[in-house]
Amino acid sequence: MALKKAFLLINGEPPKIFPDLSEYDVVCATDGGYKHLLKHEVKPDFISGDFDSLHDLPKDVEVVHTPDQDFTDFDKVLKILKEKGFTHVDVYGASGQEQDHFLGNLSTAIKWNNDINLMFYDNYGYYFLADKYTEIKKCKNKIVSLVPFFNVEGVTTKGLMYPLNNEALIFGQRIGTRNIAIEDSVEITYENGHLFVFVNNR
Repeated sequence: MALKKAFLLINGEPPKIFPDLSEYDVVCATDGGYKHLLKHEVKPDFISGDFDSLHDLPKDVEVVHTPDQDFTDFDKVLKILKEKGFTHVDVYGASGQEQDHFLGNLSTAIKWNNDINLMFYDNYGYYFLADKYTEIKKCKNKIVSLVPFFNVEGVTTKGLMYPLNNEALIFGQRIGTRNIAIEDSVEITYENGHLFVFVNNR
């Protein structure tokens, strides 16, 4: 059975270049992200949110109103996608602009880690919450950063200029930013915790 894959645009810095949207089973956005889709004349399958930043609702797009202020629009649209059976979501617009939103989006990624495979893209590269074994392909000469939330133990890497060998990363003490991939394939393993991996184009 093929994985169901969704494109989601939320209200951070919009992509300068959109991916091939025909590769997705659904295209959706939060209310703030929908404004950016309009600028690029992209019609989503549905939009969701509390619509505090969107007042002229479209007539030809499914609108899912989620006014619950106990959750972010990002969190609520992931709940909708899970209920629709989606297992992989490529997220655009999760970083940039207001940084409290960015940190909140990382928290949401941890919350949904066991339910949906989230991959984040921005205008500088991509990032994701790593599995305990993760292989990054086609990354030679790119900048690779490892950021723990908050303690990650037993981190070992292969293919990076500055390797780790069964070491701990602790937010506020030691993190693994601005490393460089010296191989086309990088392997990362760790024992426990939550580890974000950022891959930036140089």
